[in-house]
Amino acid sequence: MPPLKRHSLLEQLKVKQMKIQNLIPTLAISSRKKDAVPVYCIESGKLASVKDDLSKSAFTWAKNSGFTGGEGAHCVVPDAAGNIEAVIFGYGKNSDPRATGKLAKVLPAGSYYFAKEVLNPHLASLGFLLGAYIFDRYKKSNAASVKLVLPDGVNKAAIQREAEATLIVRDLINTPTNDLGPDELEAATKSIAKKFKAKVSVIKGEDLLKKNFPMIHAVGRASNKAPRLIDLKWGKANHKKITLVGKGVCFDTGGLNIKPGNSMTLMKKDMGGAANVLGLAYMIMAAKLPVRLRVLIPAVENNISANAFRPGDILSSRKGISVEIGNTDAEGRLVLGDALAYGDEEKPDLMIDMATLTGAARVALGPDLPPYFTDDAKLAAEVRDAAQEQMDPLWQLPLWPAYKPMLNSKIADANHISSGGFAGCITAALFLQKFVDPKTTWAHFDVYGWAPNNKPWVNVGGEAQAIRALFSVIETRYG
Repeated sequence: MPPLKRHSLLEQLKVKQMKIQNLIPTLAISSRKKDAVPVYCIESGKLASVKDDLSKSAFTWAKNSGFTGGEGAHCVVPDAAGNIEAVIFGYGKNSDPRATGKLAKVLPAGSYYFAKEVLNPHLASLGFLLGAYIFDRYKKSNAASVKLVLPDGVNKAAIQREAEATLIVRDLINTPTNDLGPDELEAATKSIAKKFKAKVSVIKGEDLLKKNFPMIHAVGRASNKAPRLIDLKWGKANHKKITLVGKGVCFDTGGLNIKPGNSMTLMKKDMGGAANVLGLAYMIMAAKLPVRLRVLIPAVENNISANAFRPGDILSSRKGISVEIGNTDAEGRLVLGDALAYGDEEKPDLMIDMATLTGAARVALGPDLPPYFTDDAKLAAEVRDAAQEQMDPLWQLPLWPAYKPMLNSKIADANHISSGGFAGCITAALFLQKFVDPKTTWAHFDVYGWAPNNKPWVNVGGEAQAIRALFSVIETRYG
C-alpha cells in the first residue's frame, strides 16, 4: 500500500506563505489505462466466470493455486512471461462496494482498472481511493504506489471531492494536539477558505466575553492557547443560508472532573465535529452548490489551571440561559450552545451541528453508527434515505420531550447534564435544542470520528462520518 505523495496538512499550516494546493491530498488516481492491469471482481466460487477473459496459462495458474474468489481474497495472476496479467478479487453480490479498498493495501506498485462491471462503480472507486490512505507524518511508509483508473461513467469530480474531503478529515483528527490546537485549527479553516475564496473572521480570547460568548470562553480559558470562535462564510448573500457548527475541542482533559488516563488517550479526536463540518464545507464549496454557507467552529482546549471552570459554577450564555455546571467533562455542549445561538440569530434555512459529544451514543449504537436528532420529519427522512444510499450509516434517535426535566436545576435555568445515567446522548441533544429557535430546521449529529478497527477502506484512526450523506441531502435540496 503506497503512501500518498502529498505534503502533510499540518506541515503546511506551519508555513506562513502556505501554498494552498499542497493542503489538498493527492489521490491515488491514474489517467493512463493503456499500461494498467485489469481487475476482475468475481463472486465466491465463480472463478470460471473469468475463464474467457484470461489466457489459458493464467486461468490454469489461478485454478491450480486453489483460489476460489472468497470474499475479500485476491489473486495476482502472471502471464507466460511472469508479468502481471490480471488480478482476480473476491467481491460477492452482498459485499460492501468499498471492499475494493483492500486492493490499494495489498497490490504491487502500478495502475489498475476494473475490467468488468463492478457492484456500484462509484463506491467501489471511492473505497479504493480511501484504502490508499496512510497517515505518514510521523512514521515513514515504504508501501508501493498503487493507483486506480476510474471506470467509465463515474463522475470524477464527485469522487475527487468526496475522497479529498474524507482524507482532510482524517488528517485533522489523526494529528495530535501538540501539532493541532486552536491556532492550527484556525489556520486549517483559513487555508480551506482561501482555496474557495471564502471569508473567515475570528473572535478570540477576552473578546469572547466582550462579544457575548461566555460559555466558549469559560471552557477554553484554562489553556495557554486562547479559545476562539472561527466563522467562515462563502456564497452569494441571496442564496439559502446553510449553517454548519462543529465542536472544536482540540483536547479534552475533562477539566477539573479530570478523565482517567485510558479515557484521555484519544482526546485529540474531540475536535472530530469541527473536522467533519470542514470536510462537508469542502464538498459544498468544491461542488459550487448555490447556497450561502456558514461554518462556525468554537475552538478550545478543555484544560486544567487555576482559572478553570468548576463543577457547580453558574455560567451565562449567549442565549440568555443560565447554566449550572454538573460536570466539567461535558464541555462540548457548552461551546456548541453559544455557537448554535449565534448561528440561529441569522435565521438559516438549515442548521446542522456535528460533535464527538457523548460516550452514551457509542454505548447505544457503537462506533460506526452515529445517531442524529431532529424534530423536522422531512429532514429526518431525507437523512435516513441518503445514509442508506451513500452507505454512510446514521440512525435517528428522538428528542424525547419527557426527558427534559432531567436537565432541571434548582438554582439556574438548566443544568447541562442529567442527574442520572440514563439516555445521555438524548439529554445532551435536548440541552443543545435549548439554544435553537423551534422554527429553525436543525439537526444534531453525535459522531465518533474514529475507526477503532481496520476495514478495507480505512485503517484504525480518524474517520469522516455523515458528511457524504449530508452532502447528498444538501445537494438534493439546494443543488
